[in-house]
Amino acid sequence: MILFPAIDLKDGQCVRLKHGEMGSATIFNDDPGAQAAKFEAQGFGWLHIVDLDGAFAGRPVNGQAVDAILSAVKIPVQLGGGIRDLATIEMWLAKGVRRVILGTAAVRKPELVREACIKFPGRIAVGIDARDGRVAVAGWAEESNVMVAELARRFEDAGVAAIIFTDIGRDGALGGLNLEGTVALADLPPEAQHTLLLIRRGGPFPFARDGVAFGNHERLLPRRARGYYTEYTVPTPGRRDRGARRIIAGRGPRRDPATSGEYWYTGDHYRSFVRIEE
Repeated sequence: MILFPAIDLKDGQCVRLKHGEMGSATIFNDDPGAQAAKFEAQGFGWLHIVDLDGAFAGRPVNGQAVDAILSAVKIPVQLGGGIRDLATIEMWLAKGVRRVILGTAAVRKPELVREACIKFPGRIAVGIDARDGRVAVAGWAEESNVMVAELARRFEDAGVAAIIFTDIGRDGALGGLNLEGTVALADLPPEAQHTLLLIRRGGPFPFARDGVAFGNHERLLPRRARGYYTEYTVPTPGRRDRGARRIIAGRGPRRDPATSGEYWYTGDHYRSFVRIEE
């Protein structure tokens, strides 16, 4: 598990909002660089930074504070808020931000997310901030008609490095996590669930190449003997070819993938894998 301490920036200061209301801001440090250094000294491996003013304005506002944070720490930083075009993405990555978070742009400019993922693989995340299951945009000031799971699935094959989910109703309230909503978001898409069922049944599979031996691609999976893994297609709605999505099955004690508890899902042409827990 990776814990991400968060620094929300408003007027150059570190603040905490309650339910995303800018008028409820509580200042807990007026030196963002010092706060970031404190988190690093406590042993955290990442920082999560949000330019709150930028999220409302649609452009970077707290750039000086972000620069101070980047100068103060060596641990990787992910940044969101006011990042709405490719030039801004490039600017922040060039300054040393490890990963940028696209929230409003993911709803309004999905083509930007896909273009950025291709140009900067592994460095683009999608931020999904929701109120009562609906995605909010523009600094949470506007509510869209897009549901959380729907938005997440739009980018399954885009190569995003992470999806960052925030339940606005719990933000800043110290009321605990929305575990139910988070787990639901992390569930496999229905097509992958169906493919897993077919594996257990032994077919029939949609493509002739399903069930062939799969190499230990880029060593992203645990290293096993040759022939241990086999590959199965997860059909992509609206596409006739095999698409980007697969389930990789490990062989069980009878060398039968259907008896194994080891399954992996990839939705981005093998760039990343998620273990399917039974």
